[in-house]
Amino acid sequence: MDVLMLSRLQFAAATMFHFIFVPLTLGLSLLIAWMETRYVSTGDEVYQKMAKFWGKIFLVNFALGVVTGITLEFQFGTNWSRYSAYVGDIFGSLLAIEATAAFFLESTFIGVWHFGWEKLSPKAHMIVAWLVAGASNLSAIWILIANGFMQDPSGYVLRNGRAELADFFEVITNAFAWLEFFHIVPAALTLAAFLIMGISAYHLLRKSHEGFFKKSFVLGATVGLVFSVLTAVEGHLHGNHMSLVQPTKLAAMESHWETGTNVPIYLLSWPGKDGNVIEALPVPGALSFLAYNDVNAEVKGLNDFPEADRPPVLLTFLSFRTMVGIGTIMPLLALFGWVMRNKLANYPLYLKVMTFAIPLPYIAMEAGWVLAEVGRQPWIVYGLMRTSDAVSPVGTGEVGFTLVLMSLLYTLLGAAGIWLMIRLAKKGPEDNSPIQV
Repeated sequence: MDVLMLSRLQFAAATMFHFIFVPLTLGLSLLIAWMETRYVSTGDEVYQKMAKFWGKIFLVNFALGVVTGITLEFQFGTNWSRYSAYVGDIFGSLLAIEATAAFFLESTFIGVWHFGWEKLSPKAHMIVAWLVAGASNLSAIWILIANGFMQDPSGYVLRNGRAELADFFEVITNAFAWLEFFHIVPAALTLAAFLIMGISAYHLLRKSHEGFFKKSFVLGATVGLVFSVLTAVEGHLHGNHMSLVQPTKLAAMESHWETGTNVPIYLLSWPGKDGNVIEALPVPGALSFLAYNDVNAEVKGLNDFPEADRPPVLLTFLSFRTMVGIGTIMPLLALFGWVMRNKLANYPLYLKVMTFAIPLPYIAMEAGWVLAEVGRQPWIVYGLMRTSDAVSPVGTGEVGFTLVLMSLLYTLLGAAGIWLMIRLAKKGPEDNSPIQV
């Protein structure tokens, strides 16, 4: 492998591993704040107990997210120095704001929340919980604005051989970035809901703390149902925008080769090199509707774009299908749980399914990131800078060594952290004293 491929693999491995922990931080922080709000408004101590129990898992997850995220920003200097030199005036400022403002606020508020159970009044502690949730999601906003610039660059001028910031307001109001944010936050809430449902189902099967976990399950089912549907609706809006700014990604994610109108989505298909090997069970006009809200709209095919400008079709296609397929299953699982919320004990098979369904939203969100990043290729900044021009002038051996070392360290770190979260989840809510992270 050359330096470019090794650097891409290293960044992909670090990003995807880090992203295991990010959405749970976003979603669970909001749900814990809501639990504390319910405790303050109703006086029901079960909600405080819920906030403490799920808060332990949140803290471990947050710590893992911080540690795994640090190496990402270093890679912009070590592996992607040419990229940093070319767009650092814009991209660097956004990451600096995220680190110095949102991340430090989030870390400070989490410390106050963790150590403040016995020192703050319930109302004050509830406010801190909402500050944690707000800071977590504020951090995500700045990261996604930076990513939005890579997806659809705006607010810059080309000067002195680099892209320089020209309009900060235009950068932070990038439509692609905000569509990403309003897609990821509902998805993160769905992920947190499925984690809560899965762990609750595990305990309900064992008749452990039934009152506590039944209430947790109903909360998870309600949130999971509402926000899995909202994720799908926003995904459609995202598809509309993508058709305007990234038509090659739109064509690749459905392996659409020939420009046409009333373009179908094939329920059964498989991409080939210059056309599909399999095309069966078409849904007439579905791709036209996804792109333009019009079943008769024209959609450009991959053959209308130079081969050098097309993303990897198979990986883009599979990631889209995986995301959509799981996104179709999750609302159905949540709906069944919500409808049967008062009869869960009568459906042990369903509870077993929900225990094993915990990974589903994780897989869907990882697939979504693969679609977003691989579907943008061969551009690191769409239409502005190619990925091949962004890599650092370093040796293959250096990148290969750090890739192997990072993979080993992340594997050990992830195994330890996930083991701790599983241990806390299995233990249940007996000991509600704060854990040391």
